[in-house]
Amino acid sequence: MHPELEQLLVLQDRQQKIKQIQTEIKTLPLQRNDLESQLAASAAGVEALKQKRRQVEMDRKKLELDVGTRAETISRLKTQQYQTRKNDEFQAIGHEIERYENEIRRLEDEELEVMLEADKLKAEIEAAEITAKATKESISRQLNDLETKSETLESRQEELAKEREALASKIDGDLLNRFERLFDSKGDAAVVAIEHGVCTGCHMKVTTATASRVKAGKEIVSCENCGRILYDAV
Repeated sequence: MHPELEQLLVLQDRQQKIKQIQTEIKTLPLQRNDLESQLAASAAGVEALKQKRRQVEMDRKKLELDVGTRAETISRLKTQQYQTRKNDEFQAIGHEIERYENEIRRLEDEELEVMLEADKLKAEIEAAEITAKATKESISRQLNDLETKSETLESRQEELAKEREALASKIDGDLLNRFERLFDSKGDAAVVAIEHGVCTGCHMKVTTATASRVKAGKEIVSCENCGRILYDAV
């Protein structure tokens, strides 16, 4: 193999690793946002249940107040009833008292339903808080892991960048520029193997002459189809 091809392959390996690390680094904020969204959703779920329970408690207190108001009205009506000397007025007040008593029974039934709902919500909140706590602890660990991963990737990227610079400094300038243009344009590899007369970059068959020149290893040869630099895989 041509000596400079060996250098290019090592250089390419470092650049591919750098590119892979850069791709991973770009995904970290998305992963972090996803975890933070999960945490916020978990907390919001608990808060929604608490808000619902507060509303239920307000409804219960209103029903309790309504029952009290009607009880006071009944007490007042009974006083009026005892004081009246007219039979028709006595009966009319009696009907009013009966109506309020029926309302009280209805309100007390509603209050019982509301109290049962409050008890149910209490149990749901307790369960949700346990789940939310576990979720928070899990996400906290995952966020810490992401931070550690980010620092590790950044450190590794710096190391590879230094290695890449050291390798690039030993390669002919024109060849390096050619390599860089190919690497940027192809997006995967600038230097590829030739196998059974086929370029593994574009998967097109090269001419017999090109294959022979690559096999000889005396010069830098490019694929006539895609322009990638070729080396003999054997």
